[in-house]
Amino acid sequence: MTTEWDQVIGHEWAAELLAGAITHQRTGHAYLLTGPEQIGKTTLARTFAQALNCEAADPAARPCGRCRACQLIAADRHPDVRLVSPEVSGRGKLTLKIDEIRTLQQELSLAAYEARYKVAILERFDAATEGAANAFLKTLEEPPRNVILLLTANDADTMLATITSRCRTIALRPLPTPLIEESLQTRWRVPPDKARLLAHLADGRLGWAIQAWEDDTILAERQQNLDYLRQALAGDRVERFALADKLGRKPELLPEILQTWLSWWRDVTLLSQGENGRALTLTNVDQQAEITQAAQEWTSAQALTGLQQTNQAIRQLRRNANTRLVIENLFLTYPLP
Repeated sequence: MTTEWDQVIGHEWAAELLAGAITHQRTGHAYLLTGPEQIGKTTLARTFAQALNCEAADPAARPCGRCRACQLIAADRHPDVRLVSPEVSGRGKLTLKIDEIRTLQQELSLAAYEARYKVAILERFDAATEGAANAFLKTLEEPPRNVILLLTANDADTMLATITSRCRTIALRPLPTPLIEESLQTRWRVPPDKARLLAHLADGRLGWAIQAWEDDTILAERQQNLDYLRQALAGDRVERFALADKLGRKPELLPEILQTWLSWWRDVTLLSQGENGRALTLTNVDQQAEITQAAQEWTSAQALTGLQQTNQAIRQLRRNANTRLVIENLFLTYPLP
């Protein structure tokens, strides 16, 4: 029998675990779903909320995806299922504030309008401020009756131990590239060449691949990010500092720009260390000729430095370092033409 659980691609074991908890009436009051961004955490949480409240007469058919409850939850419009997402600051940093948590707590204290369970899906709870996390502890310790809390996070280790210890943790892993490629072709009718590219660029994140297929601007922005890198590598120090000044004025875009560069440097490092010919290990499969040339021109030590320093720059930005200085220092470590 086909249910909405079948739409959870690559995480069947987690779907079976959650479905079994409902079947055997062993559902916990709080779950923490961890894994990289756009890997399917919110999709799994939303499907679990559907299964908890599906109106299908046969429990084995839940979640059916067709009843009122399933459709409202899928559209994030069910009155008893609340999706809470962090805000994005001007620097692109995510923050979940205490006011949002207090509003949610007030809503959860009220009786359900029509569902069997009130469900709160809190995306990226690792972005919660310390005040917000501490305020939410009371709800985790003494949850209202028939309330299920579903938290998602990239990494449980960045969260308060008092939060994680009160949740059942389900750690989702990146999907294999062939599975993403196959899913894009069979379920989303993506042409083979495009599916191959998106699957490699996705880095195990099916959600990203789907979004990139539906929104052409994502690949266009990636191309622009690669053009910035080419400009930096071809320029002298004066030209690089001019580019650093330009990019420093786009703090909200820098995290994604640097992630693109990090992926490129990873591929160069792989090839420079003797991975030539193993195209399947590359992320930027459409840039293979250029990456191969770079790997031949630079030593493996230079490639590794580019990779490590780019990763260091990403960490510095997360700590709110001065954006222009971060990029200037990064460019000083890149090999000159």
